[in-house]
Amino acid sequence: MNGSQLPPTTLTGPPLTAVGVAVIRARETRRHDRLYADPYADRFVAAAQRAHLDPAAPAEAAETWNTVLRLAEVMYETRTVGVRLLDDGLLDAAACGRPQIVLLGAGLDTHAFRLTWPGPVRLFEIDLPQLFAFKEPLLRDAVATCERHVIAADLGAEDWPEALLANGFDPAVPTHWVDHALMTLPTSTARAGVEAVTRLSAPGSQYGFPVMGSESINTTLNTVDGAAALYRSMPNVDRGLGADGRQWIETLGWSTSFNSFAELAARCPRDVGSDTGSGTVTATRLEAPS
Repeated sequence: MNGSQLPPTTLTGPPLTAVGVAVIRARETRRHDRLYADPYADRFVAAAQRAHLDPAAPAEAAETWNTVLRLAEVMYETRTVGVRLLDDGLLDAAACGRPQIVLLGAGLDTHAFRLTWPGPVRLFEIDLPQLFAFKEPLLRDAVATCERHVIAADLGAEDWPEALLANGFDPAVPTHWVDHALMTLPTSTARAGVEAVTRLSAPGSQYGFPVMGSESINTTLNTVDGAAALYRSMPNVDRGLGADGRQWIETLGWSTSFNSFAELAARCPRDVGSDTGSGTVTATRLEAPS
């Protein structure tokens, strides 16, 4: 394979997280006691490795790749359980009357290809253009098990809701929103994104967002030499909805509940610790007042 055929090497900053999670999914898939199977994860890992270790790549690319691997090792146990919990949540949503699913920050996961859905599902993947420039060529022969829509857009910009609507999203249908991205953005941007989610959500829609306790992403990054440098382009500002995020979203017309990661992970035969401060807030869109 010559240099012109290599996948894009522009997956820097936050998109590298998607590569790291692909490393984790590939490792899990090889286990005899696996929690899930992702037959496509190895494709992403192999392509990313070729790009980073190519002799024509920048000098620091090889060390970046080694850092991604070290970070994936540190995050393996908790993140692989998180993948299984997300899979279960998507299938439950489809079975419970939310057949329209939006992944805010779809990354390199392949739910649209590897899950067996209980009924018809319309799945919308939103992520950065460079993420899909890497992902889509590696899925050319994959057959989707649902109606899949790919939307290359910056969730930090204001126009992603219009792109979502232009790609067939129906705001009258109860929707299941999975947020992998808004909570990583500066607070004002994250709140603007959730306000857009609110405008697009029919009653009965659900929106889930993570809450980090003592095991924050910064804590994890600081345990791996060089990991924090992968995100040096991200300004050091407050991110997510803020300390009062749960109360704030309720003022928009949602009810909320919280489940700790330890509680959710108890169903999986893996040791992920007992941090009860980290978990997921699930917000359910209420009926508009008459």
